Amino acid sequence: MSEGKTPDAGRRSERSHQAILKAVVELVGEMGYGRLTIEAIAARAGVGKQTIYRWWPNKGLLVLDAFAALMGDTAPLPDTGDVVADMKLVLRATAAELCSPRFEVPSRALTAESQLDPALAKQFVDTLLRPSLEVTKERLRVAQRAGQVAAGVDLDVAVELLVGPLFHRWLLRTAPLTPEYADTVAEYALAALRPPRTSGSAG
Repeated sequence: MSEGKTPDAGRRSERSHQAILKAVVELVGEMGYGRLTIEAIAARAGVGKQTIYRWWPNKGLLVLDAFAALMGDTAPLPDTGDVVADMKLVLRATAAELCSPRFEVPSRALTAESQLDPALAKQFVDTLLRPSLEVTKERLRVAQRAGQVAAGVDLDVAVELLVGPLFHRWLLRTAPLTPEYADTVAEYALAALRPPRTSGSAG
């Protein structure tokens, strides 16, 4: 039996796995998705091509896994009872991540490629974006139950009202993506989503 070798083999395997994911993120930022090759990834990571193919059947799945690792697990959003304050915190963190060099360069490359490749775009949305959108939707659902968001609001549209402006500004570079801008988006969007005031609540 090879039980004595298993821990070392496992550590080597994990090191190779992490080296591959790191190489993918670096190379996508340097050369774009279209020019990225398994050969280049293997050379950067210091592994053989067969090592990569053993874990990923194609480049698209490998790139998506690399970005999922870069973004980390999707955690529930904060719930202090004040949805405006919570969403300010979330949108500030989103803006900071979008502007981080470690994230921005490869993300722009993958976003650009997804516009030309519908299959990649669907994988990109389902694997990387949808989980984040769903936890935002759940936080708004809690706020809706608490009376901070109007009962008839379409929560999918509400999520887009919050995150859409940040991605628009980031993608088109129309203006700096600042913490103050993130706060303003949260304030404006949630003001529009509040339940209508009754005549008795005025004044």
